[in-house]
Amino acid sequence: MPRLIVLDRDGVINHDSDDYIKHPDEWQAIAGSPQAIARLTQAGWRAIVATNQSGVSRGLYDLATLGEIHKKMCATIERAGGHIDAIFFCPHGPADGCGCRKPRPGMLIEILDRYGAGVEEMIFVGDQIRDLQAAQAAGCRFILVLTGKGQQCATDPLLPPDTEIFPDLATVAEALAP
Repeated sequence: MPRLIVLDRDGVINHDSDDYIKHPDEWQAIAGSPQAIARLTQAGWRAIVATNQSGVSRGLYDLATLGEIHKKMCATIERAGGHIDAIFFCPHGPADGCGCRKPRPGMLIEILDRYGAGVEEMIFVGDQIRDLQAAQAAGCRFILVLTGKGQQCATDPLLPPDTEIFPDLATVAEALAP
């Protein structure tokens, strides 16, 4: 039975920026996140990234640059002993109306389909309400981390009172892979 840990990228794995992460040099891991992913993958979890990347449609960076950013992310995680199984991303902007852009569940449903998994086998970790909404729409468990925009999200009236909240990805890994 696959155990899938699906991670939002910006604000969960790496520091977020309101100006977008437009170059590999701007991608900086949140302290402890590469080691957290290593801990999870070594415990048998398949780590998958699901990220909105509207900077592509906005012309801030191209797909080749996004690939270089992801190459740096994966190399950083591999140096820590972890592995990213797959990266799913939505290159569309908010006005494009696509089904893959969070808060819609398209990426999460595609992940479930690709891995032949049921929603009970997947946990989605994010730092924003749109991550929660995508998880709810897909029917999977959601964990909010307080890194990135998580502090703001924790006080959002749309956040269900029973939402699981952790300080960061490292504490998520401690709970899921003791």
